[in-house]
Amino acid sequence: MVKDKNKIYIFNKGGIFLFLLSCSLLFGACSLERRLSSNLDQNFKRSKILNGHHVGFVLFDPVERKTVFEKDANKYFVPASNVKLLTFLTTLKMLGDSVPSLRYIERNDSLIFWGTGDPSFLQSRMKEGHAFDFLKATNRKLFFAPGRYIGPPYGQGWSWDDYNDYYQAEINELPVMDNLIHVKAENGKLQIRPGAFLDCFVIDSVARVKPFNVRRNVTENVFSYPLMSIPDGFSQEIPYKLSVATTLTLLSDTLHKPVGLVRMNMPEDAKTCYNVRTDSLLKEMLQPSDNFIAEQLLLVCSNQLGSDLSTEKTIKQMLRTHLSGLPDSVAWVDGSGLSRMNLLTPRDITTVLDLIYKEINDERRLFSLLPAGGKSGTLKNAYPKTENPYVFGKTGTLSNIHNQSGYVLTKKGKLYIYSFMNNNFVHQTTTIRNEIGRIIREVHEKF
Repeated sequence: MVKDKNKIYIFNKGGIFLFLLSCSLLFGACSLERRLSSNLDQNFKRSKILNGHHVGFVLFDPVERKTVFEKDANKYFVPASNVKLLTFLTTLKMLGDSVPSLRYIERNDSLIFWGTGDPSFLQSRMKEGHAFDFLKATNRKLFFAPGRYIGPPYGQGWSWDDYNDYYQAEINELPVMDNLIHVKAENGKLQIRPGAFLDCFVIDSVARVKPFNVRRNVTENVFSYPLMSIPDGFSQEIPYKLSVATTLTLLSDTLHKPVGLVRMNMPEDAKTCYNVRTDSLLKEMLQPSDNFIAEQLLLVCSNQLGSDLSTEKTIKQMLRTHLSGLPDSVAWVDGSGLSRMNLLTPRDITTVLDLIYKEINDERRLFSLLPAGGKSGTLKNAYPKTENPYVFGKTGTLSNIHNQSGYVLTKKGKLYIYSFMNNNFVHQTTTIRNEIGRIIREVHEKF
C-alpha cells in the first residue's frame, strides 16, 4: 500500500508487475524515438549532398499521433507529382468503387451522351471497361453532346514547350486512347495508332534530328519526322491536338458506326454509365505516375458536383471540406503536379498521407495501389529488391526537384509516415534519390 495526502494506492504483486511493465514499455518507446530523432538529425547535418539546397522532412507516427522528427516541415516546396497524393485522396472521398464514364439519355431512337472526363475510356493499358461496350451494343443512333468542360487544354503553369511529350496530353471531357498517338517502328516503317491519324504524318526532308523522333506542329495535328532510317525498336507517344471533330472521328472509327453531334445541355436526370473499378484506375495513376489520369480524375470528381467539369471546382471543394484541417495553407492548381505553381509543405503531405491511411483503413489494399520500393512503379529502382517491400509511396520529379513521400515499415514492426522534399538542387536526380533511399533504409533497419 502506498499513501500520500490525498490518495491511497493498493497494489498486489500482479499489479506491481503490470505497472512496472507499462513504465518499461513507455520509457523504451521514448528512448527509441529519441534515438531515431537523433539519428535523423545527424544524417541531415552530415550529408554533403543535402546541405546545398532546400530540404524539408517529416517523420510521423500515425499510431502515437506524434511527429518523431522534422526539418523545415513548415516551409513550402514545389511538390511535383506528390500532388497526385491529393488527387488520390480526392478520388477516394468523391468517387465510389467504380468510375463514372458517360452520362446519357435515351430519346426515341437516339442515345445522347456526355463525357465525365473519364481517362479509363479506351485507356491503352486497361483492357477492361464497360463504357465502350455500352456504346457498341446499343441499337440506337449515337450523338455526342460536348460542352461540359470549357477550360483550357493545359493546366495552370504548365510548360508550353512540353506539348510534344507523352506526359503532357491535353485535358478534355471525353478522352479517347489517353489523348495520345502511339507510334512504333515495324520493318523500317512507322505504325500509327489510332489509324485515323495516318494521313497526318509527313516526312521533313530538311530536318536531321538525332536521335530520331516525331514532332507535332504546336497548333495542329501535323506530325513530321526526318528523312532517315527509322531505328529498330523505336516507339513514341505524342499528344494529339484536341477538337470535337477529332473526338467524333475517333469514336466513329473505333465503334465502327457513326457518332453524330448535338448541342444540348445535360439534364439533371441523365443516367450514368460506369467503366472500370476506381482502384484499378488509381493504381494506373500512382504506380507509373500518370499525369493524364491524374488531371482527368479531378474532372471526373467534379462530375459529382454538378453539370460543369472543372478542376478548380474540385480543388475548392476539397480544400473547403476534407482538407480544411491541413496545418499550412496550400497553393494547389492541378491534379498531376506538372505545374510549379503548386506549393505544399512536408507536414501538409504527411497529413494527406495520414488521411489516406485512415480513409482506406486496409494496409494491404493501400500498399497494393502505391509504388513499392524495389518492386514496382517509380520506387522500383529506388530501393533494393526484397521479398517483402518496406517502403510504399509517391515520388515527384521536375527539373531540379525530387521528392518522395509515403509509408515506411521498420524491422521492429513500426509504421511511419514520411515526406522528404528536395528543391533547387544542381546534383543529378539519381544522387538525390540515392540519398533519400539511404536515410529511409536506416529508419527501416535500425528502428
